[in-house]
Amino acid sequence: MVSTLPLISSIELPSGAKYEQPLGLFIDNEFVKPVSTAGKGEKLITVNPSTGKPITEVYCASEKDVDVAVKAANKAMETWKSVEPTVRVELLLKLADLVDEHTQTLAAIEALDSGKPLNSNAMADVESVASYLRYCAGWADKLHGKQIPISSTCMAITKRVPLIVGCIVPWNYPISMASWKFCPALAAGCTIVMKSSEITPLSLLYFAQLVKLAGFPPGVFNVLSGYGKDVGSAISRHPGLGKVAFTGSTLTGKKVMADAANSNLKSVSLECGGKSPLIVFEDADLKECAKWASFGVMYNTGQNCTANSRILVDEKIFDSFLKIFLGQLKKDWKLGNVFSESTTMGPVVSQQQYDRVQSYIKIGVEEGATLHQPLLDTTPSAGFYISPSVFTNVKEDMRIVKEEIFGPVVTISKFSTESEAVKKANDTIYGLAAMIFTTNFERANRVADQVEAGSIYLNSSNNEDVRVPFGGMKMSGIGRELGEEAFNLYTVSKSIYYNYGSKL
Repeated sequence: MVSTLPLISSIELPSGAKYEQPLGLFIDNEFVKPVSTAGKGEKLITVNPSTGKPITEVYCASEKDVDVAVKAANKAMETWKSVEPTVRVELLLKLADLVDEHTQTLAAIEALDSGKPLNSNAMADVESVASYLRYCAGWADKLHGKQIPISSTCMAITKRVPLIVGCIVPWNYPISMASWKFCPALAAGCTIVMKSSEITPLSLLYFAQLVKLAGFPPGVFNVLSGYGKDVGSAISRHPGLGKVAFTGSTLTGKKVMADAANSNLKSVSLECGGKSPLIVFEDADLKECAKWASFGVMYNTGQNCTANSRILVDEKIFDSFLKIFLGQLKKDWKLGNVFSESTTMGPVVSQQQYDRVQSYIKIGVEEGATLHQPLLDTTPSAGFYISPSVFTNVKEDMRIVKEEIFGPVVTISKFSTESEAVKKANDTIYGLAAMIFTTNFERANRVADQVEAGSIYLNSSNNEDVRVPFGGMKMSGIGRELGEEAFNLYTVSKSIYYNYGSKL
């Protein structure tokens, strides 16, 4: 039976405004229907997490569609690799301008599809895409190799060679996390096959048409909506790709790495889970610390891999900090309509995520921890809203302390010495981020050196910048996104020897 689903559909936003939403797969600069049906059917239903009701359906890719997209990316690379870097600069800057022009629509799509508050969250996500495009445009014509003298009659040079890249992006930052991959990849001269999350496919499809409008050639940027077990696995295994970049859970990251190894040993970068500690020493500014700690764990409804979901507080100031922190939560966060200017916290992204987070809250209570929910009375009952939840009287072996919950849930425990704080901070399989609050500069640097995490925030939390490398240690991942180091992920070094006079 032939599907009647169109390739583009008009969608009405809660504001009453309408926009045209692409629904097809974006391959070779065109929205197309799948070549065959995927294992779960040929359509994906995407749901508004604020209401629990469907928004629309999009076409669902299969392994065969991955093959079509990879072939398009390979064909495009034949000419794209020879395009002058200055042309890439111009295209990236044009794309950034288009993102600026479409920021309101992209942000509204993010709010609708992923449950982000429009003004306090979704707008910032989209604005960061334009900012990163411009940053990477500045690098596109400055990715130089090296000249290495060997002898008076011989030298070598190195060149950076772009790769054909598969990207797998998560649902918590649909357009922003995608940009962490496509911005440096496009600047480096790569061609891309990108898989969006099956939970939040809409904004990346809308963005794809801006790539075409900016003037990027067919096949350079391709977007597939689909399930991880079908599309994600096919990307990880595909021999036509030289690189796979993944952001998501540690469990899935391990599968991506295994698939890449078992196929063609393609390069792999992983940005996975976290259980980031925030250490509060007795000399910290508690009011400022509470503000940062509140932001660092509750922003994006706690669906953030660097969320400071474990707070460790010096026992001498524990009671004072807890009182200030609980008060800060009530001040900072208002749950409600994500299109309202006053809303600062939306729902979690799906029914599955709602059930998962609620199960951990139940587990915490059953394990004997004390639950504080200062906003419970104002939490909407419809949709996938969860009240900010704080656990005290926790033990280090509790599941709520050890396992990544990925929701508005935080544990707060005590320490008595600096060495105990460091030991507790490092007692995790993860190593993505850590936060340290102290006014003692010597202690700040000493503890920062001892804590095992890829990003350390001193007297702040989650205020990363696109100019600074980002990535994890231990089970939190491999490789560094952002900053100059990001370009190492999307190029491989080629060495060329110049022999100009010596004879064998």
